[in-house]
Amino acid sequence: MTQLSVPRRHAAPADGTPTLGERHQPLREQVRDLIRERVVRGELAPGDRLVERTLAEELGVSRVPVREALNLLKGEGFVQDVPRRGVIVTMLSRDDVDDLFEVREALEVQGARLACRRATEDEIAGLTDMAARAEQARDDGDLETMADLNAAFHDAIPLLAHNRTLATTLEPLEGRLHWVLRQNHSPELLLREHSELAAAIADRDADRAADVARRHVETSRAICHEVMFAAKG
Repeated sequence: MTQLSVPRRHAAPADGTPTLGERHQPLREQVRDLIRERVVRGELAPGDRLVERTLAEELGVSRVPVREALNLLKGEGFVQDVPRRGVIVTMLSRDDVDDLFEVREALEVQGARLACRRATEDEIAGLTDMAARAEQARDDGDLETMADLNAAFHDAIPLLAHNRTLATTLEPLEGRLHWVLRQNHSPELLLREHSELAAAIADRDADRAADVARRHVETSRAICHEVMFAAKG
């Protein structure tokens, strides 16, 4: 398994973007977000080992925020302790995946219903535009942008529901599954369902939005099983 390789961030970028430790966010959360993003993007695979000392050196921070970040990620289910190996990126079983999708279905269906009632017109316009830009990125062959927009689309639904508890509950579930959907090389169905969901929310049709959200979770579950377990029989 590969070790985690993270770009050094000692010097400030030329565009003035804050480096680790310079943003108004606890350092442990900045480190957590960076590691989580690499998992989501597939740069870290299930089973990859995360060495606290190595991470601290690469990020230019002490081991304390790295240790705290890894503990946060354990709570979110992204990493786990394994005897004689240490901390690794979580390896999900079929049952783990099915459990996640059962919870995700309940939350996303409710989120779609609430979005129909609570989203502003500007928010709905932004969601619709996001779905359209993802399709354009697909047509342009820009799969990285398409994947980013697809992930952002999912993250936007609980925000449009204007329910903070729903959003914070869904965040770690969505994050653990974004990386799987990035590996889907036939995104047409996902894109079509995103457009259908955006249209249902725009029409304020809660029943239709809930139905599309439920079908979309089932589509995602099938893709997840194909990507993670097809080779295992």
